[in-house]
Amino acid sequence: MERKKYIDNIRWITVALVVVYHVIFIFNGTGTLGGVGPLCPVQYQDAVLYLLYPWFMLLLFVVSGMCARFYLDCHTHKEFIRERTVKLLVPSTLGVVVFGWILGYFNMKIGGAFDSMGAVPKPVLFVIMCLSGTGPLWYIQLLWVFSLLLTVFRRVEKDRLSTLCARTTLPVLLALTVVIYGAAQIGNVPVVVVYRFGIYGAGYLLGYLVFAHDEVMTRLEKAWLPLTAAALILGAAFTAVFWGQSYAGHEVLDTPLCNVFAWIAVLAVLAFMKKWGGFDNAFARWMTRKSWGLYLFHYLPLAACAYYIYALPIPAVLKYLLTAASAVAGGVLLYDIISRIPVLRWCMCGISKKK
Repeated sequence: MERKKYIDNIRWITVALVVVYHVIFIFNGTGTLGGVGPLCPVQYQDAVLYLLYPWFMLLLFVVSGMCARFYLDCHTHKEFIRERTVKLLVPSTLGVVVFGWILGYFNMKIGGAFDSMGAVPKPVLFVIMCLSGTGPLWYIQLLWVFSLLLTVFRRVEKDRLSTLCARTTLPVLLALTVVIYGAAQIGNVPVVVVYRFGIYGAGYLLGYLVFAHDEVMTRLEKAWLPLTAAALILGAAFTAVFWGQSYAGHEVLDTPLCNVFAWIAVLAVLAFMKKWGGFDNAFARWMTRKSWGLYLFHYLPLAACAYYIYALPIPAVLKYLLTAASAVAGGVLLYDIISRIPVLRWCMCGISKKK
């Protein structure tokens, strides 16, 4: 099957947005836990967090569902599970033990956790650091679970529902907002709010069943302009309504406005990129190759940089720029180094052979 360039471009652009999000988040003043603290009394740049958080990871799960369909069209279930286990489960488990504890150390330093853990035995403290160092790996943990469930679903569904979904029209795609809203209310893990099994599982399944069909994407593509306009209006409304509240709390995430915005934004990005995102150039190809490693490793240099420069008497804009540079350069450098070491590239990147 010929690679769909717009899908590749959606993936690396979304990873780039994840990095931007984390750079703003680490200095957030919204009350969302995990950052080192705000840099200014009023931070209008925090609007980026409100504009991205409701939809960008949902988009990644939808695209992942699409890619699962493309892969399974020419591979067996056994090959799919083997590939997904090496690529997803290994880095999100062994990788945390080998490397993630370092990020956990900085996360706990940032949160002041060590101040109350003087009496905790060292082995227990290491386990806590590993868990705290999961960071962005929660996405690939959920993705592995959804991949396993998908193979069970396929044995039952036998492509009957998928064939029906190929007829999905734009009004039906819009009506799926109700499904997304309903899914957002279930399968949410307490405290660790990123583990939203309901909405992300729904996005993954819809990617597999609906958006993997070229005819559906062709219909969606035609509505790129009104969908983009609607997404921008909804994003502005969402930011205005919930400004000052913790955007990552369920009192915000589970609201109708948040979920309408999230789904329309996903549809808008898919439509826009199907229409305009099929470009191919040297930078896009480089980002396609590096985006996996950038996603895996950007947060450690980002958190370390933010922790050490937070109290320095330098302009806030410079702190953002230094943190962003550390995230990108550090993430790519770590990936390039680790991907050259056989054992490490397997347990931390899910790569069996050097690419």
